[in-house]
Amino acid sequence: MTESCDILISGGGIAGLTAAAAFGSAGFSVICVDPAPPVTERDAEGSDLRTTAFLQPARALLDECGLWARLDDHAAPLDVMRIVDAGGETYQPRLTREFRSADISDQPFGWNLPNWLLRREMLARLEALPNVDFRPGTATTRLFTREGEARVGLSDGATLRTRLVVAADGRESPMRRAAGIDVHTTRYGQKALAFATTHDIPHDNVSTEIHRSGGPFTLVPLPDWDGRPSSAVVWMERGPRAKELLALDRPAFEAAMTERSCGLFGPLTLASRRTIWPIISQSAARLSGERIALMAEAAHVVPPIGAQGLNMSLRDLRCLLDLAQAHRADPGTAQVLEAYHAARIRDVELRVRGIDLLNRASMAGAQPLRDARALGLGALYGLAPVRHTLMRMGLGVS
Repeated sequence: MTESCDILISGGGIAGLTAAAAFGSAGFSVICVDPAPPVTERDAEGSDLRTTAFLQPARALLDECGLWARLDDHAAPLDVMRIVDAGGETYQPRLTREFRSADISDQPFGWNLPNWLLRREMLARLEALPNVDFRPGTATTRLFTREGEARVGLSDGATLRTRLVVAADGRESPMRRAAGIDVHTTRYGQKALAFATTHDIPHDNVSTEIHRSGGPFTLVPLPDWDGRPSSAVVWMERGPRAKELLALDRPAFEAAMTERSCGLFGPLTLASRRTIWPIISQSAARLSGERIALMAEAAHVVPPIGAQGLNMSLRDLRCLLDLAQAHRADPGTAQVLEAYHAARIRDVELRVRGIDLLNRASMAGAQPLRDARALGLGALYGLAPVRHTLMRMGLGVS
């Protein structure tokens, strides 16, 4: 059986579902497939306990595709980004710097939401779009392209004809491989633990990133949970240490995470199960091929520092959506896809390299390197024009 659509999206993660909502809201016929049915309950097995911080520029896109109205009430604003260096002899803050959104804008830096909840609300939005067909439990298996169209084979035996394939199918992207696009991967020997906590001291909409060694320990504001202040935590460590932490019983783990947080929020209480993820950097040699565009983790993967990952993905989507709307008769021509690659590749390369350097600095174990990291943070923060420029670059605005 052969079907057709304007745009086929391979991948039903946060980026893929957002892309389906964006192209569907713009009037394109869309089919979105993913091999795994989305888990949309917080405590269900397989739920994604990571969170996503949508930075300021993302909100306009979410508004445009009808998602923000569903997300607004669940979002925790991020008014302050606090960086703490705790690289001394003991687990104590020795340098704290706060980057305040009010210094450059009248809006928060962004808004934080749990990934499981994002999937739930995004699926509800797709159900309201008659021109979007989401097919969980279905994978892309084959890709054949020619100048006028792409044909994609699915795991259910169907074949789809489409003008444009959007590969949003993750770091192991089957569509990227099928298109023959190379990828460069850097492995750090790190893993990240992701979980939710409650604590006694309110977060006051402050995102806190604590550096010592092994990688940052980051607490990102969430709405209250069971009547207590709550934060999402991403705890990056070298692989063997991360596995040791994952294996600790609950009291020992809570003691360890409270110590690693320097006690800034009082005792931390585990408020979810723990999940673990490998940390890599990855970038594709090209962001497009014949009738295919790569976005999100099919195009680039970065460590979870500075809320850059999904926001890079949404910059991909913004660019691709604008080009598709300007060439609505055929959004997958060579001209459109070359323009997409040219518009995005430099920003992607710069951010992947920049976050790689930040992650290597955060991993520093030797005391002289920790001291150099603290001196560098203090020097950058002390220059107001540099500080403001860094904040705007982090947001992806000029």
